Amino acid sequence: MSASEVERPIYPPVCPRVTVEELLAAKNAQPIRSLDDLQADTFESDEELDEFLAFVRAERQRNVA
Repeated sequence: MSASEVERPIYPPVCPRVTVEELLAAKNAQPIRSLDDLQADTFESDEELDEFLAFVRAERQRNVA
């Protein structure tokens, strides 16, 4: 083995194998039991949501043209 082979990193990098169960336990993940579990207060008001939706619609139309 030459010196250049020793210095060259391994691609893809070797990572330890972790099961899905181990990942879930490490993150203390819980199953989604209802849609309420996914609810988030992203917008402070209905007006702010309406502004965002109007912006998204305008950007989509702009990209279509």
